[in-house]
Formats: sequence, structure tokens, C-alpha cells
Amino acid sequence: MRLDTVEYAYSVEFMCERLDVSRSAYYDWRGRPESATAGRREELKLLITKAFEESDSTYGYRRIHAQLHCWGIAAGLELLRRLMRELGLEPCQPKPKRLGLTQGTPGPVPDLVGRNFTADAPGEKLVGDITYIDR
Repeated sequence: MRLDTVEYAYSVEFMCERLDVSRSAYYDWRGRPESATAGRREELKLLITKAFEESDSTYGYRRIHAQLHCWGIAAGLELLRRLMRELGLEPCQPKPKRLGLTQGTPGPVPDLVGRNFTADAPGEKLVGDITYIDR
């Protein structure tokens, strides 16, 4: 990535000397047009962002890959994964809405056995404890 507008702590002359590169080679490299690969990556970033926003930020790299395939665009999974990471796109899967199975009781629960848990014969009183279940 070329950062032409950033101020550096070291001068170009100093860095070229340390890296054993001539200044003319550095300026020649800096003046070159963007490569085809870099251009394709920028196009893919736009398409990835479009597919991600259309999905309400829920598609991960696999679904983005499938969407691009439907649009007729070929790209590898790892490339998409890397580009999504560069763009800071992190999918958010909404949690399913959980419906309560019981209705709240209007008052205190009646004590039907009167706190007497002993029985004369098996199967007369059936009690259980569900306090271990975390909500």
C-alpha cells in the first residue's frame, strides 16, 4: 500500500541508503500506475461491501462468496475472508426470538403437599426440584 500523503520520521534519502535502493528507483516505483491485482482487489472490496450491506450485515465470507458467484464473479474464499477483515466487516447473526413456554403466575404458588414429602406408598406424591436450572 502506498501512502503518499503521510509524513515519515525518516527522509527518503536515509531510507533508500539503508535499503540499498537508489532514489531514482524509489521515485520510479512511486510513479507507477496501480497494478491489475490491486485494481481487482478494490473492485472486489466494493462488491463485498455491497453484498454485506444488502444482507443487513449478516453474511459471512462463505455467503458473500455464494452471492458473488450468483453475480458471476469468481473469487477465492480466503481472498474474500482477507478483504472482509481489511474492510472491518464482521457479520452479526441476530439471536432467535425466544418465546416463553409458560405464562407467569399471578400470585404465589400454592403448597399442595403442605411441606410433607413423605408418602405411605410409592407413587402417591411425586415432587421434583428444578432450582438447578439456570434461566
